[in-house]
Amino acid sequence: MSARDRILAKLNAAPVLPKAEPDVASWYETHRSQESAVDKASRFRSCIELAHAEVYSVTSASWLQKLWEVLSAKQIGKLLVAPGTPHGRRAIDELSPSGIECQAYDAPIEDWKEEMFHDIPASLTSARCAIAETGTLVLWPDADEPRLMSLVPPVHIVLLDASSIHNTFYEVMQREGWANGLPTNALLISGPSKTADIQVTLAYGAHGPKELVVLLIGDEA
Repeated sequence: MSARDRILAKLNAAPVLPKAEPDVASWYETHRSQESAVDKASRFRSCIELAHAEVYSVTSASWLQKLWEVLSAKQIGKLLVAPGTPHGRRAIDELSPSGIECQAYDAPIEDWKEEMFHDIPASLTSARCAIAETGTLVLWPDADEPRLMSLVPPVHIVLLDASSIHNTFYEVMQREGWANGLPTNALLISGPSKTADIQVTLAYGAHGPKELVVLLIGDEA
C-alpha cells in the first residue's frame, strides 16, 4: 500500500462527527436590529460618502430640482433616462423644458453603441434598496433600466428611497425575498469606480462611472 493509500484509508476510517450548523438568523436578529430608519440612513450616508460618493437629502417632490442643480453644477446638459419608469418619465417631462436633453434608453444597444459610449455624460437610475452597514446600493437591472445605464456613463445618479435601507446584506436577502428569485445579475455599488492597480495610484472611472451621486428620498418636509 502506498503512502497515499494509507493516508486515504485513515481518512475514510475516521469517525464522522455531526456538526451543528451555525444559527445565522439568530445572530443577525440581534445585530443592530434596534436601529431606526433615520439611524440606518445616516449610517448608509456616512459609509458611502467615505467612498467619495455624493449624497443629497431630498423629498419625492424636490428630487427633480436637486437633480437639475447637480447637473447644472457639473455642466452636464444630457442625461440618459429610462422612459419605462416613473422617474424616467418625470425627468423627461420636467427637465427637458429647463434645457437638459433627456436621452431615452429605448432601443437595442447595438443601434446606438457609439453614442452610448462617447456621448452620454450621465445617467439616472433607481436603486431597489441599500445596505447601511457597508454603504452599498443594490440595483436590479431589467429591461427598462439595463445594467449598462449604471456602468457606462461617467456620472451615475441614483434615486434611493430611505425607507428601503436595510442594516446588513443578510437582511437584504431575507426581506427582499432573494431566495424566491433573482435577476440575471444584482449590482452592489459602494461608490464610484476606482482602482489602484497601476503603481498603487488611486484612479477613478477605470471600470465604470467616476462619479456617483445619490438622491436620498426621505419623508416630506
